[in-house]
Amino acid sequence: MSAEAIAINDDSAGLANPIWNGGKSPFSVSWGKLMMWYFLVGDSFSFATFLITYGALRFSFTSWPDPNHIFNAFPFFEGVQLPLMFVSLMTFILIMSSVTMVLAVYHANNTGNKQKMAQWLGLTILGGIMFLSCQAWEWTHLIGFDGMTIAHNPFPNVDGTPGNPHFGQLFFLITGFHGFHVFTGVIINIIVLSNILAGTFERKGSYEIVEKVGLYWHFVDLVWVFVFMSFYLL
Repeated sequence: MSAEAIAINDDSAGLANPIWNGGKSPFSVSWGKLMMWYFLVGDSFSFATFLITYGALRFSFTSWPDPNHIFNAFPFFEGVQLPLMFVSLMTFILIMSSVTMVLAVYHANNTGNKQKMAQWLGLTILGGIMFLSCQAWEWTHLIGFDGMTIAHNPFPNVDGTPGNPHFGQLFFLITGFHGFHVFTGVIINIIVLSNILAGTFERKGSYEIVEKVGLYWHFVDLVWVFVFMSFYLL
């Protein structure tokens, strides 16, 4: 390298005000929230791929199993036909957990009340656990009582033909993928709750992490609406 080039490099390294050093963020959000949005956008493509695949297969066949016939069981009411009532309860639980998360985020952003944050986040965790418990019962009933698996669908199509095996395959794949997201959200919320109670974020002077996990939780709830429509209503 020439002496002139070395001198130029030395001068550039010593500039007090470089031409560009990252500058002001073009978004009015923190780096952490921006990265969470990026993750959620990317994750939405995964769910979209699964649901589009389900829709393409669903409408490529002339007949399909009837959800009202498949999802008609309810705990402690064996033998009673209650179409879609149990999954409606699951949906209600998950939506209410989103409401409690909104209240946790509100106190994180506006009041800084640690007790209120812990209270509403705890209820959000409880809602997530209840939803997962309901899903575990639904899977157990479908597999153990009805005999539906990834490889076998015992429910006939609406026209009386043998049940399409793709229904069971995609049901367990997509609801399982969503359930894993709910489980992950519950674990993250527990970690955040424990840090709130320990005063970790209070010492840092910021409860932004509550808003970040709130974004993830709302995303999981929103995705369930599309899963619910695809499997239980169409």
